[in-house]
Amino acid sequence: MSIIGYDENLPVKEVHDIYPAIDPQEHYSALTFKGKVVLITGASRGIGLESALQYARAGASLALASRKQTTLDESKTLILKEAPTAQVITFVADVKDLKHAEAAVKGTVAHFGKLDILISNAGKIRAMGKPFVEMDPIGWWETQEVNLRGAYNFVHYAIPELIKTKGRIILVSSLTAQLRMPSGSDYGISKFALGRLAEFIAVEYPDVKVFTVDPGTVQTELNTTSESGYPPADHASLSAAVFLYLSAGKADYLSSRFVSANWDLAEVEKDWKDKIVAQNSLVNKLSIPT
Repeated sequence: MSIIGYDENLPVKEVHDIYPAIDPQEHYSALTFKGKVVLITGASRGIGLESALQYARAGASLALASRKQTTLDESKTLILKEAPTAQVITFVADVKDLKHAEAAVKGTVAHFGKLDILISNAGKIRAMGKPFVEMDPIGWWETQEVNLRGAYNFVHYAIPELIKTKGRIILVSSLTAQLRMPSGSDYGISKFALGRLAEFIAVEYPDVKVFTVDPGTVQTELNTTSESGYPPADHASLSAAVFLYLSAGKADYLSSRFVSANWDLAEVEKDWKDKIVAQNSLVNKLSIPT
């Protein structure tokens, strides 16, 4: 069976490493995020941990949320080794649990006084290989619980605080959101729905900028679990640098839209920005024949 949707992509230069337009060194030198408070879910490994490191180097105060205190403690130690003056607090949280999300957001604000940026990174993917009728239906729904409900839970409590700071949300998505890939329905649907969630946030809370970001194919435990057959081509530092770029206000015209870390965003802005805005592109739409 073929995969549908590969042609639904911007025809721009494909990147797999940090390049000048998104180089986080700019933010490290300027301490761009000094005084900013960043809450990251799935923060103890992979993309979440790399994002925490980059924000810390750029001056941010961090709230890290993950399911295990031991891995959170390890992450905090690593961050403070890299950025000794960073302020870091941790929360043991299962993103599916609304009370955990509430405690993490309210605890962050109680400690730091505000919230500026939410990185909703925690996710789940199962081994692919079976059509959805042959999958365990409880396991299929569990993917929605983590990837969609988990993001919603944190967004629900974060938005009232982000309105006060005119803050930003990064929803970590996947190219799979745009693909109809056999045996990947649970993951693909959960990530596709994140795109529509971002669009509703932008409509209902216009002071909050929100981006749905495909981090590329990163070698993480999550990627390995999927057994998708797609070899990792990107380091987590690429997607983390894109998060910094977007949350620093470098491309607010992309708010509410799907963004790939593999796109050369300088080229996107130069050659595609006007068309994207004029045609309201990079959002979930019904394809109408012309």
